[in-house]
Amino acid sequence: MSESTETASRKLLGRLRDTLAEDSAGQERLDHITHLIADSMRTEVCSIYLFRDAETLELCATEGLNPDAVHQTRMRIGEGLVGRVARSRNPINTPNAPQERGFRYMPETGEEIFSSFLGVPVQRLGEALGVLVVQSRDGRIFTGDEVYGLEVVAMVLAEMTELGAFLGEGEALSARHTHPRVFKGGTGQEGVAEGHIYLHEPRVVVTNPVADDPVRELERLQEAVNTLRISVDEMLTRAENGDKEQREVLEAYRMFANSRSWMKRMEEDIARGLSAEASVEKEQSLARSRLSRSDAYLRERLHDLDDLSNRLLRILTGQGSETGAEMPEDPILVARNIGPGELLEYGRKLRGIILEQGSVGSHAAIVARALAIPLIIHADGIVNEALNGDHVLVDGDQGVVHLRPGDSVAAAIRDKIAMQAEAQKRYIGLRDKPAQSRCGTIIELQMNAGLMADLPSLLTSGAEGVGLFRTELQFLIRNKMPRRAELAALYARVMDAAGDKQVVFRTLDIGSDKVLPYMKPQDEPNPAMGWRAIRVGLDKPGIMRMQLQALIRAAAGRPLTVMFPFVAQFDEFREARRRLLAEIENERRLGHVLPETLEIGAMLETPSLAFAPQQFFDMTDFVSIGGNDLKQFFFAADRENERVRRRYDTLNVSFLSFLAQIVARCNVSGTSLSFCGEDAGRPVEAVCFAAMGLRKMSMRPASIGPVKSLMRRVDLGALKQVIDEASSNGEQTVRPAVMNYLVNLD
Repeated sequence: MSESTETASRKLLGRLRDTLAEDSAGQERLDHITHLIADSMRTEVCSIYLFRDAETLELCATEGLNPDAVHQTRMRIGEGLVGRVARSRNPINTPNAPQERGFRYMPETGEEIFSSFLGVPVQRLGEALGVLVVQSRDGRIFTGDEVYGLEVVAMVLAEMTELGAFLGEGEALSARHTHPRVFKGGTGQEGVAEGHIYLHEPRVVVTNPVADDPVRELERLQEAVNTLRISVDEMLTRAENGDKEQREVLEAYRMFANSRSWMKRMEEDIARGLSAEASVEKEQSLARSRLSRSDAYLRERLHDLDDLSNRLLRILTGQGSETGAEMPEDPILVARNIGPGELLEYGRKLRGIILEQGSVGSHAAIVARALAIPLIIHADGIVNEALNGDHVLVDGDQGVVHLRPGDSVAAAIRDKIAMQAEAQKRYIGLRDKPAQSRCGTIIELQMNAGLMADLPSLLTSGAEGVGLFRTELQFLIRNKMPRRAELAALYARVMDAAGDKQVVFRTLDIGSDKVLPYMKPQDEPNPAMGWRAIRVGLDKPGIMRMQLQALIRAAAGRPLTVMFPFVAQFDEFREARRRLLAEIENERRLGHVLPETLEIGAMLETPSLAFAPQQFFDMTDFVSIGGNDLKQFFFAADRENERVRRRYDTLNVSFLSFLAQIVARCNVSGTSLSFCGEDAGRPVEAVCFAAMGLRKMSMRPASIGPVKSLMRRVDLGALKQVIDEASSNGEQTVRPAVMNYLVNLD
């Protein structure tokens, strides 16, 4: 890169900064900018296209094309050369645009006389904002220096857009982060909440994209990188005797932090006229664009580079979590993703949680359910759009986020919150009453738990016990394997809090989407059907033995109920049961106090177990249907896949018939049977399960009141007739018939 090129680039960026400082309207600024760029690059045309919405680009300013086309010419993403640049987020450089694949002729612009075309994306941290284009009459390929220089200009445009420099006509020019936005995601935890945004990782705002003194900026960059390298080295020193995988991650961090090519690119950006901060962001944006469409290994490296870039930006600007915004009184947490330990640190003070990633079965979702906090997952783009303190409404029932909502939307959501609060008051009156149907059948309603913080709900919800205590949370929130004594003390506190009510402890259910940070992750093509739950326990006897010993010692003479998860065949349960009984015998030999009684059960989450030999049902003390997993395997519909997970109805005739078969098999041996999962907490589904013969259900505490309320109004015999009639009529699902019956209840 020649010195004259650097000087020309710095001059152009300096003139752009001066334009930003002018007291002028947004459109006037854009028009001035296109003139400056065309003049500097000696091209007849410079045009700026910005996104009007997620799929539509709009011509917002031009030098050289027909000015009447401004705010009139629009194209879909992927349409024409401009749309191709926006979709691929890579430059297009051609000497003969009309002959280029995908060229779209727009007669209103008058661009047919211009042959050469160079378009680069205007983007910030992976978020596409628009496209910057220059064109000339003569057919030529723009040089590498010219492409690079235009990318630097596009970076400054992205920062100016972020700072609201282009306020003016048209929605595409309106201020970012000011208008209402709606994000449609998935439901991780139901519930409705209103509050203000609190960003888990506050975005760094670059207010000085252009710098006059490249020497000083290089010094600032070098000082910040040195600080970053020292902090990474210190992390490595602390992890010297720790987990091997953690050290490998930190070694990758150090490799990036010491990358000469990364540093060289940022130095070249500064030589062009960018500030140190802007140079870091430019390379971060380009890396995201390149690597986000790569294989899984490179995407993981992108995460490393992203984290290092963010650390470097915080060092340069002084912004970040250490000096970030104060948490509002009604915080709605926004993050790309979050671990269970971090989420527990926030605790119940959160009103809601919104994640760009996550899954319905992730440990973050499990913690959110345990804390009864509404959770939205897959809210794509909200991290870049939301600002600390933004007003937000979370509708976890519908999986919708209303960011900066209008008055009418806010009023509707507040009405919904008020109605739910009023309903909860009514349910309090049912707390001490049984879930007894009109026909006299009593259904036992228990609650799910996984944290000590859940246990007070035993009293307030009216639950008759804990039908599922998830023991894996204590493993997931730590950086190393918990000790036996720690687990025994925790389990003892759980039993103390439950008093004389039953607690069903499910042994460690890890694998799939619940990966322990200190265990080597398994590269499995389909982890939901892979090495998880009881399969891990049987293959890692030391872990299972330690947990079983902790449970026995925690009981200390009290009743103990243990359930093994994800049992697929009789032999797995028989072996797990044998190991538990062996630990009981070992504790007896050691002279330790044994449980007063011992119940050993299995979670039926795979269709195969429903067809196990009758000896299985005779041997097990109880069976709990794990509805979430059972449904996904029954319908071959991944519950993490939003395209298919809602495609199949729980009240499908075939699924209800399958449940009836399980009920019949348990009845033959007199084995206690329960249903545990999200569907147990949905009143309509719950009464249908009861009509099919299930007499015990376990759900989140907040669902017990609504389920009990409906259960007390239903005649299960009459409901069973409705279900049978719909089935006889060849209906695929009984839901319409059931809803018609329920609507007409007295």
